[in-house]
Amino acid sequence: MPFEIVRNDITRMKVDAIVNAANNSLLGGGGVDGAIHRAAGPELLEECRTLGGCETGDAKITKGYRLPCKYVIHTVGPIWQGGYRNEKESLAACYASSLRLALAHHCESIAFPLISAGAYGYPKDEAIKIATDAIRDFLLSHDMHVFLVIFDRTSFAISKKLYAHIQAFIDDSYIDPFYEEAERRRRQNNVMFPSQAASAPMAKPQASPRRENAERDTAAALADSPVMEECAAGSALEDYLKRMDEGFREMLIRKIDERGMTDAECYKKANIDRKLFNKIKNQADYKPGKSTVLAFAVALKLSLEETEEMLKKAGFSLSHSSKFDLIVEFFITRGNYDIFEINEALFSFDQKLLGSVM
Repeated sequence: MPFEIVRNDITRMKVDAIVNAANNSLLGGGGVDGAIHRAAGPELLEECRTLGGCETGDAKITKGYRLPCKYVIHTVGPIWQGGYRNEKESLAACYASSLRLALAHHCESIAFPLISAGAYGYPKDEAIKIATDAIRDFLLSHDMHVFLVIFDRTSFAISKKLYAHIQAFIDDSYIDPFYEEAERRRRQNNVMFPSQAASAPMAKPQASPRRENAERDTAAALADSPVMEECAAGSALEDYLKRMDEGFREMLIRKIDERGMTDAECYKKANIDRKLFNKIKNQADYKPGKSTVLAFAVALKLSLEETEEMLKKAGFSLSHSSKFDLIVEFFITRGNYDIFEINEALFSFDQKLLGSVM
């Protein structure tokens, strides 16, 4: 996944660069800033003294020292003042400036905290949207693995209204797994209820015993013929191959063409790594995970019916006993195909993310 939300301690992230939510002096402070300085050791502060501070929205880079990363990128987020002092633009600039520095230093991976959402008071749901929009814009034209690192559940929150709507949808749609499995088995076994029996097709009229015997003798004679055996085998195989439906890979490629998208547009909108996409496209026997299939369905803006068809071709299905499935269905049925917003909701409900290979 090019962009991933994770719950972790940013000082333990094994990436090329981590981002420090610093103050203008760059000489350390509380929160994430203090934690990074403590983990990096006094050498980080010594280098920061040579940088001459940093303007709000800008970023500067130092070595990682005792941290498991190569670099620390220091950026200064805005203090929330009601949204009337260009806070949004300044916060977006923090992410853009940091990503440009990482790119200039050939970083392949970078980890961000949720900038300004702590002591600086920026509303968390708005801070998340600004972060994801800035990261999305960058990833449309660059390849890099970007993490948004959340230390604990209280550090991350989607809008209360959206959370409430999703929770209500889950409450209304959830089916107990035991009941759903019983229903699935009933359908597999073709058990017919009385109401179904009335609509069942009528049985064919029974043939006379003499006619049945004649037909049986003729079939047996033909079956004993070596020529007929060979023809029947070849014909049966040919007929079977003609009936074979397209697989997941074929449907994916067809839908990309139908949407007039390039491969890159598709896998970037799906938040799928280019290498994984190439593996799916070029290896006929590769079996993608369910979250990967759903990520492509979202990128291609498939309807719920088309999504279920694509899942079926990959050996999966949507279940109303799965909170993960219900959240994805919530967004698809409402025509919201923003994969970053869907993943934010999944993270808030402690579910795996779309595009995840885990």
